[in-house]
Amino acid sequence: MSDELEPIPPERAVEMHLDRMKEDRAEWTQTTHRSELRPFVEWCREEGAIDNLNELSGRDLYEYRIWRREGGYSNSKVDELAKKTLHSNLSTLRSFLKFCGEIEAVHSDLYEKVPLVKLTRDDEVSDSYLRPERAADIVEYLSRYEYASRDHVVWALIWHTGARLGAVRSLDLQDLDLEGNQPSIEFVHRPETGTPLKNDTASERINRISRRVAQILEDYIDGPRTDTVDDHGRNPLVTTDAGRIAAGTIRTAFYRWTRPCFIGKECPHDEDPESCKFATFRHVSGCPSARSPHDARKARVTKYRNDGVPRGVVSDQLNASEDVLDKHYDRASEREKADRRWRIIQQ
Repeated sequence: MSDELEPIPPERAVEMHLDRMKEDRAEWTQTTHRSELRPFVEWCREEGAIDNLNELSGRDLYEYRIWRREGGYSNSKVDELAKKTLHSNLSTLRSFLKFCGEIEAVHSDLYEKVPLVKLTRDDEVSDSYLRPERAADIVEYLSRYEYASRDHVVWALIWHTGARLGAVRSLDLQDLDLEGNQPSIEFVHRPETGTPLKNDTASERINRISRRVAQILEDYIDGPRTDTVDDHGRNPLVTTDAGRIAAGTIRTAFYRWTRPCFIGKECPHDEDPESCKFATFRHVSGCPSARSPHDARKARVTKYRNDGVPRGVVSDQLNASEDVLDKHYDRASEREKADRRWRIIQQ
């Protein structure tokens, strides 16, 4: 390799890249890069026998792509990686190698040789989806049988506001205005105390909520909520015995309740709830019907649009661009979209 390059191990280069990102990238992006560069570091160590990035070549990058595509990585349990996941992984690697060119660890144009995956529209859109009718049934069940419980609160917040998981987790008691006829909640970016919002301060906003949702929150606060102060002296809205609710606990609340058997409906997979392993707490996420908080957020978008709420209003409410909403969130059927157009024509 050229004398202009300075030797550096892959692990050290990744550390420098992540440190550089702290200056101008959201914490969410930093976390994604940290996770998606782990397979590359392992490939360098185990497969490519590369302990100095100066040695990395375009052929190596192609071999890494094939290895990753075929499920290469110790934590991977698939025969072939989804195209969208592979594209994301390689895009992160491209960004990393561009940085490496700037610090003279690789040639400045090497990042251009990362063989990206071409995605169709179908590849870009996740298949995981929750029908709005299912979400509404779950919230109604919780209202009837688990009223003002912690699970009821996280479901009500995400279903009625379309908020992201991290935004719900970030809420403090001081962020609520539950008095009067126009109650509201405010989402605030607080990265220095452990609750960043996905798009930093651009995600900050005030969302109005109904009196019914406000009453659920009031009854939770006055009832089962564990009164606690977190490590930063803040009073989180949604709590556990350990303090502010963890992201994994919110996800589990959605996996649990999106199993049809959990709200008394027949299993669509011909399993007996008494013997099905997915009916146990440990395996809830494995149920084919289990869905994530993000799926509920997508369902909320579809419900808004089916109800005739303008795209711009939905965009502001959910803190997502109209293009992103159309491409990744609105999962209405062609018939539902035709009904929307017909209602507009009839106005």
